[in-house]
This record gives sequence, C-alpha cells and structure tokens, in this order.
Amino acid sequence: MIRRLSLHEYSPAGESVRLLAVSDESERALDVEANRDALKPIDAIVGSGDLEPAYLAFLADAFKVPLIYVRGNHDRGENWAVGRSDLPRPLAGDTDMVKGLRVVGLSWPGATGSQAIRDEGAAWRQAIGVWFGLRGKKADIVVSHVPPRGLGDVPQDHYHRGFAAYRWLARRLQPRLWIHGHSALAAVPSWRQDWGDTTLVNATGAVLVELTTKAAP
Repeated sequence: MIRRLSLHEYSPAGESVRLLAVSDESERALDVEANRDALKPIDAIVGSGDLEPAYLAFLADAFKVPLIYVRGNHDRGENWAVGRSDLPRPLAGDTDMVKGLRVVGLSWPGATGSQAIRDEGAAWRQAIGVWFGLRGKKADIVVSHVPPRGLGDVPQDHYHRGFAAYRWLARRLQPRLWIHGHSALAAVPSWRQDWGDTTLVNATGAVLVELTTKAAP
C-alpha cells in the first residue's frame, strides 16, 4: 500500500513539491503503470536505503524525475561494487535541491570493507560535518537510513536503535521533513511522528509526500 502524507512548508519558489519516498522493501504496486500514473505528478524519487540499484533506477526512469537517495546498511555486495552509470551519486553528508528546497542526505555511516557495522562515532562525525558544512543554511528535508534516537526507531533492538547524533542534528536543523527507513513498520507504533516542527516519516515500502507550499514572507 502506498501511504500518503501532506505537509505545509514555505518554499523560495512558492511551489508545491511531491516526493515519492521509498525504502527497505520494494512496493509491488509501483510495478503497475496505472498505479504509477495515479501518483503523478512526482518531482523526485527519494530513497532511504536498502533497495536494489536496479529498483531505484526503474523508479526514476518510470516517473522521469530526479533520484535522490542514501545508502543503507544492506547496500553492499556485487550490485553496489561496480560503477553505477544508471544512478547518481548517493548523498553521504552532502546536499541536493528539489524545487528550491534543500535536501540533506545521511547514508549509513559505518563500514568495514564490504560489511556495514553500527558505529556511533561515525554517526557523530557525519552529523557534526553536516552541521558545519551547512554554515547556517536551512535544511528543509533530511533523508537518512537510520532514524534519530527515539524518533521512529526500535529502541529495544540495538542494531535498529536510532543514532543519538541524528537526534542532535534534528534538534539543530529543525527540518520540516525527515525521511528514514531501517525500522520495520510492524515494530513501531506509527509510520510518522511529529517532533516540534519536524515530521518524521518511515518510508519503508512507499510514501507519497506532498509539501503544499507558498513563498516565504
């Protein structure tokens, strides 16, 4: 099932933005052209990790829109070892823009060779690097694989517990939208959570997010 969410956000361009956020599990409803047509128009595909490169490329090609994505802990192995000419570079502590909104991407921060490891220190270095790299610029949307600690995570499962560094970053950036994956929908009370002015969305499967916008005063 493709979930839907509508939020309000000021935009420099004064235009609404429609994002198809995906993560962790392929949404089979998107294989059907009629289902994809019913979601249009889409401005960008946003991937929150643990999806095959071919699936991400398929979605970007099917909707004919830009792909913005981060890599998750399972995005390793043969399919990721070769150069991916069909995919843009994943966001790993850097930014992209969608219709005037700044998107910050946080790929899984810890790895030893081809194996992903949970590394709290790496997450802190990543978060602090993003904070200083923005140099005071606003982050409208943050995309990560792992959620911030206590915000849509699975606290009783060490490997699926959110990063404390991401919560620190969320408190400072206060983005309107934070998209993540990693947490199974069955393991959390809700697929969305409001925290101050930030709405956090678990994109496992697929979520259509519409930011209904107007120009900033």
